[in-house]
Amino acid sequence: MTIQMPEPDASVLARRDEIIAALREIVPGEGVISSAAEMVPYESDGLMAYRQPPMVVVLPSTTKQVSQVLKYCHDNGIRVVPRGAGTSLSGGALPLADGVLLGLGKFKRIREIDFDNRAVVVEPGVTNLAITQAVEHAGFYYAPDPSSQIACTIGGNIAENSGGVHCLKYGMTTNNVLGCEIVLITGEIIKIGGKCTENAGYDLMGVITGSEGLLGVITEVTVRILRKPETARALMVGFAEIEAAGRCVAEIIGAGIIPGGMEMMDKPAIHAAEAFVHAGYPLDVEALLIIELDGPGVEVDELIARVETIAQSCGSTTCQVSTSEQQRLLFWAGRKAAFPAVGRISPDYLCMDGTIPRGKLPEALARIRQLSEKYQLGVANVFHAGDGNLHPLILYDANKPGETDRAEAFGADILRVCVELGGVLTGEHGVGIEKRDLMPEMFSQIDLVQQQRLKCAFDADGLLNPGKVFPTLHRCAELGRLHVRGGKLPFADLPRF
Repeated sequence: MTIQMPEPDASVLARRDEIIAALREIVPGEGVISSAAEMVPYESDGLMAYRQPPMVVVLPSTTKQVSQVLKYCHDNGIRVVPRGAGTSLSGGALPLADGVLLGLGKFKRIREIDFDNRAVVVEPGVTNLAITQAVEHAGFYYAPDPSSQIACTIGGNIAENSGGVHCLKYGMTTNNVLGCEIVLITGEIIKIGGKCTENAGYDLMGVITGSEGLLGVITEVTVRILRKPETARALMVGFAEIEAAGRCVAEIIGAGIIPGGMEMMDKPAIHAAEAFVHAGYPLDVEALLIIELDGPGVEVDELIARVETIAQSCGSTTCQVSTSEQQRLLFWAGRKAAFPAVGRISPDYLCMDGTIPRGKLPEALARIRQLSEKYQLGVANVFHAGDGNLHPLILYDANKPGETDRAEAFGADILRVCVELGGVLTGEHGVGIEKRDLMPEMFSQIDLVQQQRLKCAFDADGLLNPGKVFPTLHRCAELGRLHVRGGKLPFADLPRF
């Protein structure tokens, strides 16, 4: 399956040598990469099915350099694709043939740790896990913990509004970011928010978080850190039926219990993770729930007893409670290694990301099984079960003709099911190019045009990360005079890149 991207601007490509020379003036030394061989690592992000070498890669190290690069690109009509660690699974950092790939990998300093205000100021290239490592000696941590936290950066976390296994209780990135410094395409540097949880005026941090590099380039981030809970213990609960595990999730939440994390894996994922990590997962169950409870020791003991009772009433066949911190971490190690573990049992896999109401989990699983039979492709299911965030891993072999297209069609149908059941297209992986053309499944044309108008308020010429998120990219001038009647776009057959 091919993804339509904006046509390269021949006039920009004709000026490539001139552009590279100008960028070297702004970012001297090794800050500009222009040879084809050296740009290969940047031609894709985590969605490796799609590759495109950029025109040039620029690696600034200061906010001033970012500002100057963006102003130059704005003044000369050059497209820019921001990139963090490149762990995005939706193609959000896919380069353009006529674009500058702006890498933030050199922005990796922790600028300030403020324990009094429970805030840390970091640059966008700092990894998610590094924030926790910087404050854990004082008994603090940073709550969002994507499975890729050892590699993914906080700037990318903001771009995609990442979550992780503990987002059920402690929220997504948007709930844990307090402020940022952002450079607009014009080169203007603005600061939004700060160390306070509440700021007057519009919630601009809510706009920036999850914007996928469409609005500006983040050069500084202020995040909230939390005290480590007194006690944290995990339960590993097995079920003979995956639907029973789904009911157990709903019953736990319905009882008013909010675990620190609650994850589910089906049998293929269990076997893959156990062979990879040796976490002690039961292999004779169809579904496994990992439930973490944290807080004061007395409270945790009480909640464990209540969860065990609920699990038994839902038909659990096994239940193991962690007895040490090492064992708790081992329980989670298998879940966090599920993605690479599945890579050992299949030549290729496509990781989907959609969200449904928790009560619809059994129905969603049944529909995924039906689709698996329809497309004759295996699937390993890994879920953030507590908040209904599904991560089906579609197993295929790219070397077999037609399997890549079948896998993508399978994934698209899964996302359509999510919307049909009252959910949304994405939970934490963003839209990028992967789900771009599915946006009309969830939003009307009027909704999409309004979203693009917000983009135009920040980037009137559409130079920042074009071709992502929106199925058709209008010119801002066109949006200003576009009349939509009855939800029907005039001349809908015309490509609008």
